[in-house]
Amino acid sequence: MKVLTKIKLSFGSLLAVFIILSCKNEAKTETTASKTVETQTSSKKQGQAFLKDDESQPNVLDIAVGSQDHSTLVAAVQAAELENALVNAGPLMVFAPTNAAFDALPEGTVENLLKPENKDALANILKYHVTPGRYTKDFLKKFKKLGQANNQNVPVEIKGDDVYVGGAKIVASVPAGNGIVHVVDKVILPPNE
Repeated sequence: MKVLTKIKLSFGSLLAVFIILSCKNEAKTETTASKTVETQTSSKKQGQAFLKDDESQPNVLDIAVGSQDHSTLVAAVQAAELENALVNAGPLMVFAPTNAAFDALPEGTVENLLKPENKDALANILKYHVTPGRYTKDFLKKFKKLGQANNQNVPVEIKGDDVYVGGAKIVASVPAGNGIVHVVDKVILPPNE
């Protein structure tokens, strides 16, 4: 009789363990399935640029997005799909043309560059506005040229207290978590554009 009781207890214990494990597997499957659905339903926008927190200092992209005077620049960055490049650890210097600077380009230029077939040309122009480093306007006075993210050099000129990069005057500077944004009054075009 004692043997039969031990067998029943052992069987009961095994059955209880099996049921508990089955429940855990179902919960895990349900969680995995919901994560899969969530991933599939999320937009195509992926990467660091699309992660947000309330604690970090704004990065160079956040600063541009938060500025009403840079909506054309933000639209161009999005069209060229360069958002993730502007949120990397850096440090980065972004020479950010204002909307007025884009408006000063020949009529139809911006609209043409925003077309999907011109994505590479647009990316080249935008990368010409980015330099590795975090230099203040005053420190930039020590340079004759800067190496840009598109592998071309841009000239630096000093006229009185003003600093011009590629012919664009720095009108303001905003420190960022991953660099600095220098607001410029002109779109800086690479030599071959």
